[in-house]
Amino acid sequence: MTVTETERTKTFISPNVANGIEEYRPRRSWRTWLIGRPLATADAPHQTIGKAIGLAVFASDALSSVAYGPQEMMLILAAAGVLALGYAFPLSLVIVGLLIILTLSYEQTIHAYPGGGGAYIVARDNLGELPAQTAGAALLTDYILTVSVSISSGVAQIVSAFPALAPWRVSIAVGMVLLVMLVNLRGVKESGITFAIPTYFFLMLMYLTVGVGLFRLVTGSLGPVVDPPHLELPEVLHPISLLLLLRAFSNGTTALTGVEAISNGITAFREPRSRNAGITLVWMAVILGSLLVGITFLAGHIGAIPSEHETIISQLARTALGGRNVLYLIVLGATTLILIMAANTAFADFPRLAALHAGDGFLPRQFTYRGSRLVFSRGIVVLGLIASGLITLFNASVTLLIPLYAIGVFLSFTLSQAGMARRWWKIGHLQPGEEVKEPGSTLRFERGWQWKMAINSLGAVCTCIVMLVFAITKFRDGAWIILVLVPLLVSGFFAIHRHYCSLARSLSLEAYGTPPLVRRHRVVIPIGGVHRGSLAALDYALSLSPDVTAVHVSIDPGESDRLRAKWERWGNGVRLVILASPYRLMLEPLLAYIERLASLRQPNEAITIVVPQFVPKRWWHNLLHTQTAVLLRLALLFRRGVVVTDVPYQVE
Repeated sequence: MTVTETERTKTFISPNVANGIEEYRPRRSWRTWLIGRPLATADAPHQTIGKAIGLAVFASDALSSVAYGPQEMMLILAAAGVLALGYAFPLSLVIVGLLIILTLSYEQTIHAYPGGGGAYIVARDNLGELPAQTAGAALLTDYILTVSVSISSGVAQIVSAFPALAPWRVSIAVGMVLLVMLVNLRGVKESGITFAIPTYFFLMLMYLTVGVGLFRLVTGSLGPVVDPPHLELPEVLHPISLLLLLRAFSNGTTALTGVEAISNGITAFREPRSRNAGITLVWMAVILGSLLVGITFLAGHIGAIPSEHETIISQLARTALGGRNVLYLIVLGATTLILIMAANTAFADFPRLAALHAGDGFLPRQFTYRGSRLVFSRGIVVLGLIASGLITLFNASVTLLIPLYAIGVFLSFTLSQAGMARRWWKIGHLQPGEEVKEPGSTLRFERGWQWKMAINSLGAVCTCIVMLVFAITKFRDGAWIILVLVPLLVSGFFAIHRHYCSLARSLSLEAYGTPPLVRRHRVVIPIGGVHRGSLAALDYALSLSPDVTAVHVSIDPGESDRLRAKWERWGNGVRLVILASPYRLMLEPLLAYIERLASLRQPNEAITIVVPQFVPKRWWHNLLHTQTAVLLRLALLFRRGVVVTDVPYQVE
C-alpha cells in the first residue's frame, strides 16, 4: 500500500478496525463549506452554552417583542382616537405583572424538569397524553409564527428607514428566514456566538434610547414626534370600552411570547443546567419588563402614532436621538437584527420539541435524528420552509400575522402551569423520604409545596384568562384559524402514534413462535427484450434458485417471435412465458400473472421478482426512457408475499 493510500484509509477507518469495529469518517464536501465540518457524537458535551450565550439564543424572541408589542397594543387603542393611546402605559404595567407571575412559575418548571421539554413534558407527566399533545401542537404552531412575525417585523423596520424597499418586503423576509436557518444548521453553539453580538448591541442601544428619552423628559427638552405618520382612524370612532381595552391588552401580551423558550431548551445549557437556565430566565424577565414599560411610557409622552408605514421604535428613536441621523439608523439597524435574531429562539426550540414528540411516537421518527452538526436539522429545515410559506401568504404583514400569534403560546402556558400545580399537589401527598419516578422527573416531598402550588395555580388562571380574551377578541381577525388548526394537529399526532403502535405490534416477536423456513424459491424475471441487462439479471436470478421463469408482455406478435428465438439462444434453458396483451397494456398483464402466482404460494415458498434495470451514464438520459422497471417496482411494492429485487446494469 502506498503512502497516499494509507493516508486515505486513515481518513475513513478508525484504529478500532483491529477490534472488528470500523468507524466511518465523512469526506469534505460542499456541506462542509456551508454548515461546517461534521461533529462526532462525543463532541456533544462541548456544544453546550453558558448564560450569556443562552440569553442570546433563547431570550431573543421575548426581548425583541418590545419592538412590536407596544405598537400592536396602540394600534387597537387608536380605533378610539388619540386620547385612547394614553391607556397604553397602564396596560403595559398589567402585562409586566403577568410577566412576573410567568417568570416565577417557569423558574419552578426549570428546576422541576431539568431535562427540558417545558409545557409538553409537564402536561404529559401530570395531565395526560391529550393535554400534552395539545400543548405541543400549540407550541409548535407558535414557534412557526414566531419566525414569521419577528422576521416580518424586522423587515418593517427596514421599510421604515428605506420606504423604497416596500415592494420587496416579502423577498427580503424569506431571504432572512433562509439565512437564520442556515446559521442554525451550523450548530447551537455556533449560532449562539453568531447572534450574541447583535442581541447585546440591540439591548445597549435600546437602553441608550430609553435613557436619553427619559433624561430629556426630566430636563424638559423632549418634544413631540416631528411629522408623525397619519393616524388612520375609522369612519366612526369606537368608544373606550372594556372590550377595546381587552383587545389592546391581548395584542400587548404578544410581548410575553418566548418566556417559555428557556424551559424547553434547558439541555443546551452547561452544567449545572437548571441553575444556569433559571438565572438566564430572570435576566430576560428584568430586561423585557424594563424596556416594555420604558418604551410604552415614552411613546405616550412624545405622541407616537402606531402605523404600518413607520414603527413606534422609529418614531421614538428619531425623537429622542435628534432626528434621522447616523445613531437613529444604527438603532433601527440593531432593532432589525434583533427581530431577525428572535427567529433564532424558534429555530432553537422547535426542533427540540419536535424531537420529543417524535421520540414519543407522535411525529415522524426522522425528527429525532441529529444532523452532522449535532442539531435536529430536519426540524430546522421544516420550520424554515413553513415560516417562509406563511410570510409569503400574509405578505410579510405583522398586523395580519399577529391575530394568529400568542393564542397558542398562552394555551401552552395554561397547560404548563396547571400541570405544575398538580405536580406540587402530588408532591404534597408523599411521605418524607418517599420517591416516585415519572418519565420526565422524580417526585420527592418538599416543604412549602403549598406556596409553589399557589404560584402555579395563579399563573394557570391568569394565562387562561388571557387566552380566552385573545380567542374571543381576535376570533374574527384570524384567531379561529389556530382554534381549528390545533385540534387538527392533535388528531394528526394521534394518527401517527396509532400507526407506530400498530407497526410495533406487527413487528413484535412476542408469541411469534418459530418462523417458517423457505424451502422453495420461485424467481420471475420480467423482460422487455434480450440484451446485456436482461442476461445480467438472469445470471443473478439463477444464483438464487434453479426455478426461474422469464415473462414477456407481448404487444406485437412479430416482435415476440423474434424475442423467443433470441431467448432460445441466450436464455440458458430458462423457460419463457409470453403474455398476450391485445389492448396494449404493459404492467397490468404482468401484475395479474404475479397475483396468480402469489395466490398459489405455499407458506414455505418465496416469490422474488428480479427486475432488470439499465442505468444510463448521465442522469438526464433517464428522461429519454419509459422507466418501466421503476413503475413495476412501485406497483409490486405493496403485494404481500412478493419480494422485488433490482439488478442494475450500468451502461458505459
